[in-house]
Amino acid sequence: MRPINRFLEAVENIAFSMGYNLTKQTPSSDVLCLIRKLRPLDCGKDLIRIGERRDGGYLLPNDLEGIHYCFSPGVSTVADFESHLANLNIRSFLADYSIDSPPVEKPEFTFDKKFLGANDTDIFFTLKSWRDKYLKGYTGDLLLQMDIEGFEYEVFISTPADILNQFRIMVIEFHSLDKLFDPFVYTLYRTCFEKILKQFHVAHIHPNNCCGSVKKGNIEVPRLLEITFYNKSRVARTTNKLEFPHPLDRDNNPDSEPLPLPRCWYT
Repeated sequence: MRPINRFLEAVENIAFSMGYNLTKQTPSSDVLCLIRKLRPLDCGKDLIRIGERRDGGYLLPNDLEGIHYCFSPGVSTVADFESHLANLNIRSFLADYSIDSPPVEKPEFTFDKKFLGANDTDIFFTLKSWRDKYLKGYTGDLLLQMDIEGFEYEVFISTPADILNQFRIMVIEFHSLDKLFDPFVYTLYRTCFEKILKQFHVAHIHPNNCCGSVKKGNIEVPRLLEITFYNKSRVARTTNKLEFPHPLDRDNNPDSEPLPLPRCWYT
């Protein structure tokens, strides 16, 4: 073994004993290639804001007519998005094992004390099982709003394509995106996004400014991104979007530095 390899192995072992893993980084070209696939498109519909002005509000294509149900895993202490939908006569199925009930009670809310995941267990259920519990055989379009602290990747990878295709619009908060520079995690994330992009366009991206971003050369990756997906079946044609932030975008955390979408994500 060469001396440099022994030195690197020693450093890795020391880092590992302290609770850290050292890995080679994903090539920048691979990260940039995935970012380019995720660039937002104008899908022919104006965007509207559903929910509060701060955290809990999201931008969606103005195409909610005919949607009667929303699935919304990850509730915690905020249900502003679902409350707004209730005012539009859209019922919401909510799920979160970390709480015993939603922060507000509404007749339009149906709550399950469960986490969303890749398997059915005592505390987890899959998106398919959840859908079938309440809407088995239902063929109408659905809405999905998901903020589940990193479990979103395994949920999408494990969900059948026909279940995903039933959602007209999906608004997802993706976590730990700085790990795109870890080759193993990059493969997992790429698989997740490429599966979604087979059936959906990216209609909007908004960085959550609570956690900042990481930079490498001309690549900047926010750690948390709220991404709005729009089913391709609803879109006749697309054009590139070149102006960010959107006038309706708002910082999630007013006490943190603003974090506009980095230019590498749209130019």
